[in-house]
Amino acid sequence: MILDILLLIAGLLMIIFGADFLVDGASAIARKLGVSEFVIGLTIVGFGTSCPELVVSVKGAIAGNSDVSIGNVVGSNIFNSLMILGVTAVIAPLAITESNRKRDIPLTFSVTALLCLLGMKSTIFGVGNNGISRIEGIVFLLIFAVYIYLCFKFDKSSLAEETEQKQTGTFKALLLIAAGLAGLIFGGDFFVDSATSIAGRIGVSDKFIAITLLAGGTSLPELATCIVAAARKKGQLALGNILGSNVFNILLILGTSALIHPLSFASMNLVEMGVLLLSIILIFTACYTGKKNVLDRFDGTLLLLCEAGYMTWLFFSM
Repeated sequence: MILDILLLIAGLLMIIFGADFLVDGASAIARKLGVSEFVIGLTIVGFGTSCPELVVSVKGAIAGNSDVSIGNVVGSNIFNSLMILGVTAVIAPLAITESNRKRDIPLTFSVTALLCLLGMKSTIFGVGNNGISRIEGIVFLLIFAVYIYLCFKFDKSSLAEETEQKQTGTFKALLLIAAGLAGLIFGGDFFVDSATSIAGRIGVSDKFIAITLLAGGTSLPELATCIVAAARKKGQLALGNILGSNVFNILLILGTSALIHPLSFASMNLVEMGVLLLSIILIFTACYTGKKNVLDRFDGTLLLLCEAGYMTWLFFSM
């Protein structure tokens, strides 16, 4: 048990530092290409901080354990939207731009709604089985490819903003990317194996461990990134990171996981999927309530209260 706990901590540290290295390296490459701060957050940083979820969910899919793959993504996205954006907004209110309001947030909501409709189609429509098939996984990956293409095609970069950033050499950036990936892969192995072992020893279900420990643990890179971004008054990087991570988690991670092994939503219910949708709706309504086009401290507090309510429900429902 003590060894499992030590491996869990070691794996989590490797994931955090691995994601940090990957984000630094990838962001440096992105800046050399002249991409804006928001798109760096939405794509490069979003992907980097979603790598822990990718490792955990793909490992779960390879093992045929849908509870880990699905629970990790659903839990991470709820944690991202409610906890991380809540904490970030309380630290420093986040400005919501017109493109965020008209394109980025609605897109995140649409992708989340698609996941709920496909994943719970038997419960909602009475057809098929609750889950994501290989064909639906391919559809997710195709949408993801189009999403990435459009992000860069319609990006309005700010060259002045890029020149303010500390430049990192290409070779050093590539080394950071390689070191980050290594940390994520090996850290993911340690983290998943030890977490599963601990869960088995204390009699906790895979679903509970996936939605709480795995989801919270693999979302720590997003949390660290957003807190630093908020402290440095880079709200667009923080918002882009969360929106990007949520879309990456659904389209890339679940798409890849479903391609490896069809994913069952048998252990999920409408409450969890409803909270997932609600988390995006609350972000969207922040555009029109209180301080318009600002995710302010009141909105952040509301998000945190919803997260506390969800965790309380989850604890008593297990």
